[in-house]
Amino acid sequence: MAELSQIIDDFAFLDEWEDRYRYVIELGKALPDLADDKKTAEYKVQGCASQVWLVSHVKDESADPVMTFEGDSDAHIVRGLVAIVLATYSGKHASEIVATDAIDTFNQIGLVEHLSSQRANGLRSMVKRIREEARLKAAA
Repeated sequence: MAELSQIIDDFAFLDEWEDRYRYVIELGKALPDLADDKKTAEYKVQGCASQVWLVSHVKDESADPVMTFEGDSDAHIVRGLVAIVLATYSGKHASEIVATDAIDTFNQIGLVEHLSSQRANGLRSMVKRIREEARLKAAA
């Protein structure tokens, strides 16, 4: 999975929206497949037009645990968005996740303005879910 800093750097070199769109699809293709037994209602993200699944993992049971995430989608572009969201949050402490709004990253790389309203809403749903799960872990 690509590192967020590398993704941001790569976007800086892509001037055309079509090139950025292709890059997002490439990121999605590079995302490891989510096991079929995790593609369940429990992990499905509500509010996405495409099917999106997110699975969170806690690496330790400290007061501020490190969390990792897996995700997948049945749509190519959305799968790429999932990859960017996972690069933003996976491997961070719960408190960092709560304090980080991935939408800022998507604005920084110029993606939000090019997403349909349905995709933008789905993206917000993914971010909200991850941050809420982190908030609950940080409060536990």
